[in-house]
Amino acid sequence: MNPNFALYPGTFDPFTFGHRDVLERALRVFDRVEVTVGVNLEKETLFSTQERTTLVRRCTEDLEGVEVQAHQGLIVDRAQKVGAVALVRGLRQVSDFDAEFRMAFANRKLAPELETVFFMTSEEYALISSSMVRDAHRWDGDVSKFVPPPVVEALEQKGVPARS
Repeated sequence: MNPNFALYPGTFDPFTFGHRDVLERALRVFDRVEVTVGVNLEKETLFSTQERTTLVRRCTEDLEGVEVQAHQGLIVDRAQKVGAVALVRGLRQVSDFDAEFRMAFANRKLAPELETVFFMTSEEYALISSSMVRDAHRWDGDVSKFVPPPVVEALEQKGVPARS
């Protein structure tokens, strides 16, 4: 295990400024953070796993100590395989805490040696969510205040049609 290595798991569909903010905060504590792009078969994503992984890499290429990998399966299995000591989770609002709290306890039961570390996002990003970005874009809203430029470009290329 590497005491300075953590995983930051998520769907990242798409990666937002809020995600980046949490990642930057985690890099103040950990020397290395792997952004682990999850494959969740129950979620229908706008971007494929490969697209999301590529976008996260493009959005974080200026940050030292960041790795990006896709993973399907239990995140604790990935953490144990690569020697991470912690899972990074972002909190935007109080409502996030309920689900994150339950997940942290489940992960602790599965891998007692693995810690979950919560980082509060900056106030300016507290209301940003990937689903809000997708909805705003679907209705031709300007999402450039919510996501990095590579994501804006990718959304434009997707040509997500407005709902009828």
